[in-house]
Amino acid sequence: MTEPSAPSLTVVRPGEGSEGDLGPIGVAFKLWGADTNGAVSVVEHPFPVGALVPPHLHTREDEYSIVTEGEIGFRSGDREVVLGAGGYITKPRGELHAMWNAGPAPARMIEVISPAGFEHFFRELAEMLADGSPPSEDALPALAAEYGLQLGRPDWLPDVIARYGLTPPFGA
Repeated sequence: MTEPSAPSLTVVRPGEGSEGDLGPIGVAFKLWGADTNGAVSVVEHPFPVGALVPPHLHTREDEYSIVTEGEIGFRSGDREVVLGAGGYITKPRGELHAMWNAGPAPARMIEVISPAGFEHFFRELAEMLADGSPPSEDALPALAAEYGLQLGRPDWLPDVIARYGLTPPFGA
């Protein structure tokens, strides 16, 4: 059996990579699965003040986040933490988690997704939202199911929204 060959060198300079709007947050695509033989993908997410990524659970991938600007709150399972620039967190598959801007200024994080593939969910969602209107009632759940993403409405969500003055997006 032959080993897969290493991917060719990929260079992404500061400010490069396509961008999209995911509703509550944005996305900047940095490394696609095709760049890493499917091992990982890397995106950046800007979080405007008040932004909330609703609770969800991944069934196919783990996520590793690095806060690069501002303060971002994370809830995964029963654990909650607010991290500033330089903070790292793991979000394992199979565990309901949410993220939000926990501070008074815009925030940003790098997301490493392993294995790659989920970056295409972000691409499709950005395309779905490109006209500026919210997705139809069944469009987001259908897209989520296609990527093994489960959406949740845990009982702790209203408390997080109230404590941080968050704006609930569609689906929250």
